[in-house]
Amino acid sequence: MTNPTLYRKRIMPEECIHLKDDIIIECNEDIILTKWNTLKPKKDLHHGYSCYFIKKGFKVSQFLREDNSLLYWYCDIVEYLYDNANNTLTSLDLLADVIIYPNGFVKVIDLDELAITLEQGTLTQDLLKKCLSRLDNLLQIIYKGEFHTLQKYIEDCHPPLCP
Repeated sequence: MTNPTLYRKRIMPEECIHLKDDIIIECNEDIILTKWNTLKPKKDLHHGYSCYFIKKGFKVSQFLREDNSLLYWYCDIVEYLYDNANNTLTSLDLLADVIIYPNGFVKVIDLDELAITLEQGTLTQDLLKKCLSRLDNLLQIIYKGEFHTLQKYIEDCHPPLCP
């Protein structure tokens, strides 16, 4: 796959956003590495880097403040939908997320949204199973002390920042 057009699709709230300003730094069959500025300005979050782990079904992002200091690592559990004819990659957010703070504290969030969207019929049982399995795989990596193997893609990119 050569640098696809990237989209982020959410189930809750329902939306699909073209990530037209994200810059692809690296792209191969296993990962897509991007740098970006926030779509909607936030108090602390200014910009960051994301690594799409295509075969693993998650995206790991480094959220940075304006001064380039680490806010936290944010991990989305996703389903990647690649359209070969149009060379587009849509990252479907499967709702469950993991935040890893600089002090090492790990927080799993938005699990309630899984139940809500399953009940509403906007999340299928198949996607729920994928979400839970991928969440478990990611947490096993974190709990085994191997999260650095995922972080390295981003950290290798910018000592201190990518050009």
